[in-house]
Amino acid sequence: MEKGRIRAVCTSPEKGTEKVNVHKARLIENHGLEGDAHAGTWHRQVSLLSYEKVKEFNLQGAAVSDGAFGENLLVEGIDCARIPIGTHLKCGKVVLEVTQIGKECHQGCAIRQRVGYCIMPREGIFARVLSGGVIQEGDEIVVEEEKDGIQSFGHNAVG
Repeated sequence: MEKGRIRAVCTSPEKGTEKVNVHKARLIENHGLEGDAHAGTWHRQVSLLSYEKVKEFNLQGAAVSDGAFGENLLVEGIDCARIPIGTHLKCGKVVLEVTQIGKECHQGCAIRQRVGYCIMPREGIFARVLSGGVIQEGDEIVVEEEKDGIQSFGHNAVG
């Protein structure tokens, strides 16, 4: 069983903007993070990104902060992009189900405009909230259940 830690909990009031670390948030079942523009009744309610991938990106001189890639949860110790679709992630009472790996980067991506490329299309994952609750920095997150059938958008992503 793979385990990691939440390094940042990020939200933004508008789509297409960098998120900011709010350190703690409530996740609402079948909705997402309270107050986040991407929350709603769809398959990409919560976005996750590996802390280690952001750290590598910053070593190349990018100097991005938590939430800069639009991620809701920055996770240390788990390679998010390797988690299969259908996998459950548990963090306290919160249960997430991975629904998508990677995404196409939109043309207005703030990171792409600033640095020239973005890691979210290859490294980011998306999930829906099966069970809500409060999540905060330092919380343990566990990869609970893995399913077959990885679907990845990373190989077609622009970025």
